[in-house]
Amino acid sequence: MSKHPLEKWGGMVGNKGSRWVTVLLWIVVVAILSMTLPQINSIENYGGSDLPKEVMSEQANALIEEQFPSDSGIPLLIVWYKEAGLGHKDLQSIQELYKQLGEQPLHEQTSLPPIAALPTEALLGTVSNNGSSIVTPIFFDEKANTDTIKEGLQKIEEMTEETFGVNPYDTKLEESGLHARFSGPAGISVDATNLFMQADIKLLIATVILILVLLIVIYRSPLLAVTPLIVVGIAYGAISPLLGWFAENGWIDKDAQAVSIMTVLLFGAGTDYCLFLISRYREKLLVVENKFEALRLAMKESGGAIMMSALTVFIGLATLGLADYGAFQRFAVPFSFAIFVMGIAALTVLPAILSILGRIAFFPFVPRTERMERLRAEVKNKPYKEPKLKHLVMAKVGDYVTKKPWLVIIVTGIVLGGLAITSTQIKYNYDLLSSFPEDMPSREGFTLIAENFSPGELAPVQIIVDTKGEAVHLTDQIAALPYIDVVSEPTFGEKDSNIQLYEADLNENPYSTEAMDLIPDLKTDIEKMLEEAGIEQANKSYWIGGETAAQVDTKTVQERDESIIQPVMVIIIAILLLLYLRSVPATIYLVGTVLISFFAALGLGWLVLTTFFGAESIASALPLYSFVFLIALGEDYNIFMISEVWQNRKTQSIKEAVKNGVAQTGSVITSAGLILAGTFAVLTTLPIQLLVQFGIITAIGVLIDTFIVRPLLVPAITTVLGRWAFWPGNLFKKED
Repeated sequence: MSKHPLEKWGGMVGNKGSRWVTVLLWIVVVAILSMTLPQINSIENYGGSDLPKEVMSEQANALIEEQFPSDSGIPLLIVWYKEAGLGHKDLQSIQELYKQLGEQPLHEQTSLPPIAALPTEALLGTVSNNGSSIVTPIFFDEKANTDTIKEGLQKIEEMTEETFGVNPYDTKLEESGLHARFSGPAGISVDATNLFMQADIKLLIATVILILVLLIVIYRSPLLAVTPLIVVGIAYGAISPLLGWFAENGWIDKDAQAVSIMTVLLFGAGTDYCLFLISRYREKLLVVENKFEALRLAMKESGGAIMMSALTVFIGLATLGLADYGAFQRFAVPFSFAIFVMGIAALTVLPAILSILGRIAFFPFVPRTERMERLRAEVKNKPYKEPKLKHLVMAKVGDYVTKKPWLVIIVTGIVLGGLAITSTQIKYNYDLLSSFPEDMPSREGFTLIAENFSPGELAPVQIIVDTKGEAVHLTDQIAALPYIDVVSEPTFGEKDSNIQLYEADLNENPYSTEAMDLIPDLKTDIEKMLEEAGIEQANKSYWIGGETAAQVDTKTVQERDESIIQPVMVIIIAILLLLYLRSVPATIYLVGTVLISFFAALGLGWLVLTTFFGAESIASALPLYSFVFLIALGEDYNIFMISEVWQNRKTQSIKEAVKNGVAQTGSVITSAGLILAGTFAVLTTLPIQLLVQFGIITAIGVLIDTFIVRPLLVPAITTVLGRWAFWPGNLFKKED
């Protein structure tokens, strides 16, 4: 009788001779990649727009660059604030600083406003109405990278401290005296880079420590706890330089957030895959004396589930590549590629390491066959002890679920359904700054501007019109709109004088959802003005740009991406499940249960964030990020458990197959779920709200899958369906 392909594979990578070759081959490959290719974190972070060129706000930006070019560059805004009011001495010190910057320009500094040359009285006219604040810009070259700008900011701090006698950047705003904050695009980019640099190191250390502690607590074996981390570490050693190579060649854009979350995903999911094989190996060592044979059998019985789980996550995460929104696209390759490499590592280097360690991997609780235990007791001159029954708790759960499946379905359905309905109450935000800590300098600077100037001054709306030769002047009409505070006189295009640019301040915070709601009204009003002015095709003769318009376009593009990626991902996973299980009903309810689990996680996550974290809204990108993770990872656990049920069904009744399937996979899936949820929960220690919110929602979703969907809901549905759960596969034809 020929051996199963996975059993042969286990022998190929983990026999007495090949095991060392397999491990050494991985080490050599990782060493070569690390020495010859750049690590992904050494690559400059992508700094372009997330929006496609076709949306109106991007078209407006392109028109402004073409018709209203400016050689100013990247603006750094220095926000000066003094609650008691800025005096002549303060303003004169600011002028002295700008005089020095003019005489000793910073590296990549392109231009300065003539602040040093202005009479102090004239500068006083630009102070906020309450006299507490003033904003002064400095411009850097468009090609300047974050490191260069960061060096410039440090130099400005030194020059300011020499001029003022104090460092106003290193103060608390509630204190008296003068304060200064770096803000604007340059300040935000430096702060964002600093946050993610700290996050990567902190995240990696915290994730490794957490997994190590959980594995030791759960399995009480130091070697076993270290083994998955070694395997994941080897996989990461190949993934990081390869992604760096992709980015260096321009095949992908490096995204710091994507890399941070990829690290969590890799350690969490990678440890899960390792545990699936390790647990089965341990079971085989209890009945098979030869460790090589035990490994081959473990590969045969768990390798298929690991391959299917990794393939599901790989393809599911790769669907992010269908997105139009840049951040979604940039997540696709790191996520899916990391899982692809991790799946290979779990099926090659892990069996090789387990083959090398053998039973000692589980020390001090070494698994032995009954014969080996009897011989050991005889050698030690001690009585033989019967082994304790395994999986007692999960066996009771499996027994209860198969006896009262309808009660389980109704109760879990009500709980999950109620939480899912709560998800409809979530409020979303679309601006970058809301993801950063409130005490981040660039965010404090923006807050000062918002509090001390007109809200719209934070980010004016840019209105561009093509007059097509008609005599059009819209300043008064735009100013008369009820939601406009101030509007500028028109600027005329350099290449086409028919193109006019108006800058208007909204009377709402331009980053708020209230301001976003005004953009459709503005489009309608501008189109009407152009029609009244006799402009043909008025609907194609204007463009709205600026931050608020970009947020509206972001919402539209993200909703488009969700409407495509979510159904495509569900369909692909359903097809994979159908091919693997050969069961239509099982495919439907396995997909359906993870879908309701996702919406329940979203609802419970919202309650947790608003109740314990004071969140008023969550990042708009979170639903899609959470969806692809929870659907793919949730299906992992379903696949592993249902594979056991399908295997049991060959020799057992349906109820016994389900009950034993829950019992046999309960401990490993519970352990894996706790570890995966824990790794995502590590994200809550970071100062970036997007990652905190993502970590909470994803961790909750994993726990719901681990403790409700997998041990209760799926087995209960399988029990109720009976033999129809296997239709039309061969197991459907088998009678109890």
